[in-house]
Amino acid sequence: METTLNGYLQSSVRKNWEELALTDFNGVSFQYRDIARKVAKLHLLYEQAGVKRGDKIALCGKNSSQWAVAFISAITYGAVAVPILHEFKADNIHHLVTHSEAKLFYTDDAIWENLDPDSMNGLEGVIRLHDYSIIMSRNKRLTNAREHLNEIFGKRYPERFTPDDVVYYKEKKDELALINYTSGSMGFSKGVMLTYNNLWSNIQFTIDGLTFLNPGDGIVCMLPLAHMYGLIVELLHPLVKGCHVYFLTRMPSPRVILEAFATVRPKLIVTVR
Repeated sequence: METTLNGYLQSSVRKNWEELALTDFNGVSFQYRDIARKVAKLHLLYEQAGVKRGDKIALCGKNSSQWAVAFISAITYGAVAVPILHEFKADNIHHLVTHSEAKLFYTDDAIWENLDPDSMNGLEGVIRLHDYSIIMSRNKRLTNAREHLNEIFGKRYPERFTPDDVVYYKEKKDELALINYTSGSMGFSKGVMLTYNNLWSNIQFTIDGLTFLNPGDGIVCMLPLAHMYGLIVELLHPLVKGCHVYFLTRMPSPRVILEAFATVRPKLIVTVR
């Protein structure tokens, strides 16, 4: 049993290196080794841009493999992840990005085109979720690092990138890991500050209680990853077990869900009433 969240993620990536980890249903798939390389590159981007442990990184977009990788890159670096529901209106997103003191912001073009950069003055950079390209930068180090990221990665890992190169931040249990905002049904959203131990204890609960899910098993992620239930039970829990997570990148209509279930044949289905 691992005693930390990042310890679980590090161990699973190393152990399941060649196995499939994330798939956008009817779209792109990534093995655990692909996740590892992407996360390592984003860690280098943060390092070169001057992002420190404890700095906030916000994410706002639909469920996808790239969203999952960006989130994992934040917490395994020691940054604080700030997931924001993509259905929120622009003024609420402006408020949450500013209120959380986010330095970097992952989003997509459809969301960004409705936002006002001047309403988020604390941001140093905005990164496109689709391919991690720069949408906006107020940090020359960030811009330069992104332009030369493959070169920087090659210098850091001159041979092959192997499972032994996967070394994630060793967090203290009481360190802040995530700020989770409420739906905002009674005014602006309220931020809940969660430590690494908060997340780890929930992961451990799912490991101990959902023993029927094994490495390689498929699971269909339908709940928003910006909500804790979806994040813990449908993403982090299966990943630390070496499972294969499928994201519904379209509106989860009955036809889409039935098609996904017929393809994946999940052992676990998570819903809310």
